[in-house]
Amino acid sequence: MCGTVVSLQQTMVLPLVPDLPDLIGTTAGNASWMVTATLVAGAVATPVISRMADMYGKRRMILVTLGIVALGALVGGFATSLPFLILARALQGIGMALVPVGIATMRDELEPDQVPLAVALMSATLAIGAGVGLPLGGYLAQVVDWHAVLWLPGVLALVMVGLVIATVSESSVRTPGAFDVRGATLLSLALVLVLLSVSKGSDWGWTDARTLGCLAAGAALLAVFVPLELRIPNPLVDIRTAAQPVVMSANTISLLMGFAMFVNMLVSTQLLQTPTDTGYGLGLDALHAGLWMAPSAVAFGLLAPVSGWVTRRFGPEPAIAAGGLIMAVSYLARIPFSDTIALVVVGTITVTIGTALAYSALPTLIMRSVPVTETAAANGLNTLLRSVGTSSASAVTAAVLAATITASGFPTYGGLATTFVLAAVASAVSVGLIIPFARQRFAEGETQPTERLTADHVVRGRVVDAKGDGIAGAVVTVMGGRGSHVDWSHTDSAGDFSVATAGPMRHLFVATAPGWSPASAYVDLTDNRTIAPFVMSERATVIGRVTDHDQRPVPDASVVITRRSGGSVSWVRTDTEGQYSLPLPKEGVYDLTAVDRTSGATTSRILMSGGRSVSADLQLDQPGSLPSPVDADPASGVPD
Repeated sequence: MCGTVVSLQQTMVLPLVPDLPDLIGTTAGNASWMVTATLVAGAVATPVISRMADMYGKRRMILVTLGIVALGALVGGFATSLPFLILARALQGIGMALVPVGIATMRDELEPDQVPLAVALMSATLAIGAGVGLPLGGYLAQVVDWHAVLWLPGVLALVMVGLVIATVSESSVRTPGAFDVRGATLLSLALVLVLLSVSKGSDWGWTDARTLGCLAAGAALLAVFVPLELRIPNPLVDIRTAAQPVVMSANTISLLMGFAMFVNMLVSTQLLQTPTDTGYGLGLDALHAGLWMAPSAVAFGLLAPVSGWVTRRFGPEPAIAAGGLIMAVSYLARIPFSDTIALVVVGTITVTIGTALAYSALPTLIMRSVPVTETAAANGLNTLLRSVGTSSASAVTAAVLAATITASGFPTYGGLATTFVLAAVASAVSVGLIIPFARQRFAEGETQPTERLTADHVVRGRVVDAKGDGIAGAVVTVMGGRGSHVDWSHTDSAGDFSVATAGPMRHLFVATAPGWSPASAYVDLTDNRTIAPFVMSERATVIGRVTDHDQRPVPDASVVITRRSGGSVSWVRTDTEGQYSLPLPKEGVYDLTAVDRTSGATTSRILMSGGRSVSADLQLDQPGSLPSPVDADPASGVPD
């Protein structure tokens, strides 16, 4: 229901924007800030509030966010000038953070088998709110005072405050540490600048100094933000977790799916409202166009149980692939079949089916791939990128349609078809990104744990070297007594980590770090939330001896490790006894080569790096010379 409130406050105001210049005496460009303010505020608030929810409590931040939405309704309900209306919409836009925090709350409250259905229902409420918001906003603006579209979401938010207090308990899963104020400030400024350039580019001009300046400044701040997050403890965004291939792919898919989903709403509405004398328009007013878009929202709601079942039965990866494929095929089919209201409605519903499958599975994929203590923050980043995708869809669609506007003042059908093609491409790329992980899932099969544990007891620890210095970037995995997975985490720049456990019982901890042999411990946890540090005492190395073909040691020989894909990793020279020692690279397959620079003798072998130290003696081949150059017969061009 919180998701419905979020969606209502985003969409109810849209029918009001065209009439706002006359209502408050402003320009159309200024009135568009009512939408831009909501977008930017939501994008800034989502990662910040999501991280605060992981640290200070999810229920607490849900209540705070609902209170801010209600405050925005109070400001907007009495506003008569544009600045106060923009402030009201910005406050209400902060409600976007309710989506990832709500999903993370359900992960803490529900049994694992119930989470996919719960996430699917959350996605359905968003779609239902969007489907109801457009016609409801248009209706309220016509029959009552237009301020109703601003204060109604606030009333609903206050109702939700009471329901949350009555039904939702506070999660015990908390991420310890101090909040990353610098990171939050940098990311917020960067997002404001980037989204301003995207959302206002069509008004300012894509080559305007303001558009390019905002984009360049936002990119520069992001370039500062990323290395900062890698250096500080308790970062706002865990870059190491976000850089995992599956998480990075999920976030990219979220951006692309956000683009493809919003094209469905924008172009379908355009088709329904364009006059019939254009040759393709269906000539409906805004209210009736919104009503014809409602069936897609209903379809999203009805598909929620199906989406949850598919995700639970087959996993999120096949669900995302199937959803993206349905969307791609549907968009291509809509190009020749969009000349009646029935075909447009069928097209929007078909795209919605694919969207429901993919959207419902993305949060589940994220939650399976990140530590329990970072669930809200990770889903917040995913939701943020989805918002960037929808913003990009609005900007790209506006640019494409503006380029094809005819003398009648409306774009050509070719412009609309172009946006369908772009949405199909975005959906197809999403399928390509998820297929490797879907194949991996089917190859590995389903491995059910031998015990069911609820991760709700967070403990802290450190991973250090023999001198007591923290090791950054180590991975700590925690398992139940029978080996079932409970949680995992990266260490921060100080070597600290926090993981969720199943409470005061025995757990198996395994710590790994690049260049170190792994360490493990079977820990009998108590109510104490801090465990003893893991000491990584043994550096993972490859050691050995280089000898010539007569088994004599070769001093001052060069030994080098190279990647099989190309490029050197490290090298060293042997000592007087022909001995060498090199740091073991991260897990993978490499080539290990030795060369005696005096005789020119060389040898190579395959090096398998698995985290443990390796011993590899190398015997040089018999010294020889390179083959002589091959001469060609000038007359025939064939080698002699």
